[in-house]
Parts: sequence; structure tokens; C-alpha cells
Amino acid sequence: QKLKREVNTINNNQFPRWKEKGGKKMSSRQIIEKIGFILFGTIILSFGFYNFYFLNHITEGGALGFLLLLKNLFGIHPSMASIIIDFSLLLIGYKIFGKEFFLYSLFASFAFSVTYGIFENIGPILPSINNSLINAILGGIFVGVGCGIIVNTGCSSGGDDALALVIAKTTSLSVTKVYILMDGVILLLSLSYLSADAIFYSMIASTLSGKIIDLFLAHTKGSLRLITA
Repeated sequence: QKLKREVNTINNNQFPRWKEKGGKKMSSRQIIEKIGFILFGTIILSFGFYNFYFLNHITEGGALGFLLLLKNLFGIHPSMASIIIDFSLLLIGYKIFGKEFFLYSLFASFAFSVTYGIFENIGPILPSINNSLINAILGGIFVGVGCGIIVNTGCSSGGDDALALVIAKTTSLSVTKVYILMDGVILLLSLSYLSADAIFYSMIASTLSGKIIDLFLAHTKGSLRLITA
């Protein structure tokens, strides 16, 4: 849900990717810089995902929400499920995204898995905040900034983007409608372990994170060279 603007950009062959002017390949320094930003983004994302979402019963749509669903219903750790789910979904959309996008997105998924596992082992870092609205806002900010940094490098933080593109390409549905359906299904399933109030605050967090990612995408379009994906 948070990355539907990103997917629409890809679908229009205007997804931003880091390259030198003139379309030359990235230097070793640029590659290291890109990997560093991806790692930095995943640290922020996993921190917010664990400390504000999981600990306070707030969920998301898309792959992130599905990870929390698996964790709460079946006890499957997000650090384990993230790699399997994202790899499978990115593999489905490999031809649409391209090799570079696939590899960097896979690295982002692996980095999220590792950093989330670290935060989970450390346990709660921040003092408990007994206010669902504040937790939703802070969670949305951290997740939005984390995903936004990853998006700004030209890759994705989740494999649900690939699945949405494949469905949109093979059906008459638009990418936006596919995301609405996917998010609706995840949020409805989340009612199996969350209250209606929790779903309400989850919608606030998801909307806020999406707006923040939109800001990153707007900055990306203005500062990076747009090339055909």
C-alpha cells in the first residue's frame, strides 16, 4: 500500500535508479553508497516496525501486514518469513523489475530480516507509550522514512510490489485497485487477532507512512535522473 506510487512510477517506465550522468555504470563508491543507504533505511524501518507496530498491535497492508499476521497467528518470525515471501514475490516480477532492481530489493529484504531479528532479540528500547494514536503516528513516521530512504535508492522494501504489477498486467485491474484489494484482505484478516480500534489506528499509521514515502518520491524525481526501468 505504501509503495503504490513507486509501482505506478515503475509501470510508466520512469522509475528512478542511481546512475552517473550519461547512463554510465555506477562506480564502486556509488554502489557502496547505495548499499549504505539501503541498510540505513532498513534499520529505521525495522526499528519502527518492531517498537511501534508489533509491540503495540498496529499493522499495515501489503507484505508488512502479512508478516505481522503470520507472527501473531502462527508464531512465524518476520525475520524468517520476510526473506521467503519477498524472494518469492520478487522472483515472480523479475522480468518486470529487471535484474538490478531484483538484486538490490532482495538485499533490502535480507537486511530487514537481519535488523528486525536484532531488535527483536534486544527487546523494547523505548519507554512504553500507552497511547495508540501516538504509537500509530510514530510508527508511521519511522516506517515511512525507512521505506522512503530505500525507495530513494531505486529499489523496493517489499515483494508485494512485484505481485501487484503481475496481477495488474494479467488482469483488467489497475495497480491502485490491486493494492486496495490486497490491503483490504490483509486488514480484514488482521481482525482475527486485532480489534476494530487497532485496525483504525493501523489505517492512520499506513496512511501517514504512505504520505512520507510520497515526499521521498517527489524528491527523487527532482534530484535523480529518470531512466527506463
